[in-house]
Amino acid sequence: MSKAIDATIGDVRVIEIDQVFTESSGSIVFYEGARSMPFSPKRVFFLYDIPAGANRGAHAHKECHQLLVAVSGSFEVVAYDGTSETTHSLKQPNQGLLIPPGIWAAEVNFSGGAICLVLASHVYEESDYIRDRNAFDTWKRHSTSTRSARE
Repeated sequence: MSKAIDATIGDVRVIEIDQVFTESSGSIVFYEGARSMPFSPKRVFFLYDIPAGANRGAHAHKECHQLLVAVSGSFEVVAYDGTSETTHSLKQPNQGLLIPPGIWAAEVNFSGGAICLVLASHVYEESDYIRDRNAFDTWKRHSTSTRSARE
C-alpha cells in the first residue's frame, strides 16, 4: 500500500457496494469487510441532523482510510491532494466514496435530512488528523521533499 503522502486525486474513487433489490420489499445494501472495500472497518459513525447546505469534515488523515456513503439524501465531497481538487456527488446508498489517507476532504452541500455513513479503517486517534489546510499543504510538501532527498 502506498504512503499517505503519495495519495492523489486519482486514488479517491467511487465504489459500488453490494446490493440486493426486490420490487416487493425494497433494497438491502451490505458490507462484508475486505470483500466490499479495501479495508475492514474498525469504526463506524453517522453524520445526521445536518442543516441543508451545511458543510462538515474539512480535514485529512495520515493513516486512516474512509468510505463515505449517503444512506439518505445527498451531499458532495470536495477532495484535495495538495495539488488538484475534485468534487464527487453522493446520493445513492449503494455507492461509497473511498478516501485514502493523505487526502484533504470536506463534505459540502448536504440536502435536508441527509445521513452520511462513515466506515473508517482505524479507531479515533486525534494525532491522525490534520485539521488545518495550510498545515496539510506543508505536510504534503515536506513529506514529499524529504522522501525525494532520500531517493
